[in-house]
Amino acid sequence: MNKLVSIITPCFNAEDFISDTILSVQNQTYANWELLITDDGSTDYSIKIIREFIKNDDRIKLFEISNSGAAVARNNSIKNAEGNFIAFVDSDDLWLPKKLELQLKFMIDNNYNFTYTSYKRIDEKGFDLNITMSCEKQLTYQRMLYSNKIGCLTVIYNKDNLGKIFMPLIKKRQDYALWLKILKIENRAFGLNLELAKYRIRKSSMSKNKFEMLKWNWMLYKKIEKFSYIKALYYLLSNIIIKIKKG
Repeated sequence: MNKLVSIITPCFNAEDFISDTILSVQNQTYANWELLITDDGSTDYSIKIIREFIKNDDRIKLFEISNSGAAVARNNSIKNAEGNFIAFVDSDDLWLPKKLELQLKFMIDNNYNFTYTSYKRIDEKGFDLNITMSCEKQLTYQRMLYSNKIGCLTVIYNKDNLGKIFMPLIKKRQDYALWLKILKIENRAFGLNLELAKYRIRKSSMSKNKFEMLKWNWMLYKKIEKFSYIKALYYLLSNIIIKIKKG
């Protein structure tokens, strides 16, 4: 197994976290990857930090765009990707060392084109919150409409089989929109129930703002999926009920 993996990373003012993210990629036991970082107009030292890494590792590539949002940044990296597989990690998240090795084996052994894994949550300083987001064994488009059950930092899809699939241009929840888009093509996504990544909860994280998430879910249902008002409302209310039950 020597397939090239293109890792898609948007970056915006991530000077406090980007080094740890890059190091977690460099520490992978599977070494045939390229890390495509698109900086979305950072005004801090993010670009300087990334360039220091590039000096010693030509697998890391930096692209700079004017501030356009995460969807545009991710799509720019996907456009420039040369790999057989597309993977995602944001500029404040972390991978465990065997993430690529184990997930690629899972995909190749089972002929899966779209996969995700379980992951843990950490706080802004990187401390474990003792919260594991366990993945379901498999997901369909219909099931995913009720809520996003896939962590962006865990996804890999087979570009050779599916082609390059780009994120819909919505300001937030574009990863959720992409999973739905892929599931219209691929039919099923498959979960590897191993904790292979760490998701950082920041003070500004949208995942802490449930009202904001629901607003963008509504936009996704209406503008991207083009549902009727009644259908969009049904899935939005279902999403709210699911979140209440989870506490």
